[in-house]
Amino acid sequence: MTTLTAQPKIRDEEPAIRTAAKRRNPARYAVLIGLLVLLLLIVAPLLVVVINAVKSPADYAGNGPLALPHHLYFKGIADFWTRVDFGEKLFNSFISSLAVAVLGVLLSILNAYALGIGRVRGRVYFLVFFLVANLLPQEALIYPLYYFSKQLGLYDNLLSIIIIFTVIQSAFGTYLLTSVYSEFPTELLEAASIDGAGKWRILWRVVVPVSRPTLGVLFTFFFIWTWNEFLLPLVFLISNDKQTVPVALGVLQGDRLMDATTTSASALIGILPAMLFFVIFQRTLTRGIAAGAIK
Repeated sequence: MTTLTAQPKIRDEEPAIRTAAKRRNPARYAVLIGLLVLLLLIVAPLLVVVINAVKSPADYAGNGPLALPHHLYFKGIADFWTRVDFGEKLFNSFISSLAVAVLGVLLSILNAYALGIGRVRGRVYFLVFFLVANLLPQEALIYPLYYFSKQLGLYDNLLSIIIIFTVIQSAFGTYLLTSVYSEFPTELLEAASIDGAGKWRILWRVVVPVSRPTLGVLFTFFFIWTWNEFLLPLVFLISNDKQTVPVALGVLQGDRLMDATTTSASALIGILPAMLFFVIFQRTLTRGIAAGAIK
């Protein structure tokens, strides 16, 4: 009886011994220190921007860019906001990014459903086409897109940017979702088909709910990528009231009336909306990446 009762105690102690050994492993501390240093290097430029955004020009000239401000100075932020009518630029960026994210995900779902689950004829050629579309630089697309937008009367219109980026982002989304849908459990599709569901109902009642984490990742990426786009909005949105946030920031970089503190203020309020959106959807992004890793 003594031998039988002693063996479980030894087995119970083994996980505790392994855990203690992992805690004493110096490599874990080295990796942690390295990650902290890397995080500091990434966050340091943002901290410098925040410090100089709330610093007066005199304070900046007297103490330099790395010194803490003696008092908070918000006039630079207010001046930049009124100078470029930043509320209007913010609205343009939000509407275009949101529309592209929603339409891009929707178009990616429809394309990937046909290619990944429907197994249409010539599926490989379509996937190669979408892959090549992702590799094309935007500089190569400017002239043909400019010509077509002029012919259709969409030049200097937010709708042109929405259409262009919806197609560009959905090319990546289609390529990604097709690889996901090609491995979709056939048992779920067959069960829904036996219950009398058609292809359209299977898509919205079975496929989309199961792939919701991946769709959340695509939505987040599409929004942030579109928000940060600069070249195509600069070419296609020439009117001041149609410009987006990156274009407004880029146009004013060479303005002689922009001192260092106002420039820092413009950079801060330009990236804050995208950072806020990322923080809000961080859980969705993490959940989608974890779901893909488990798969």
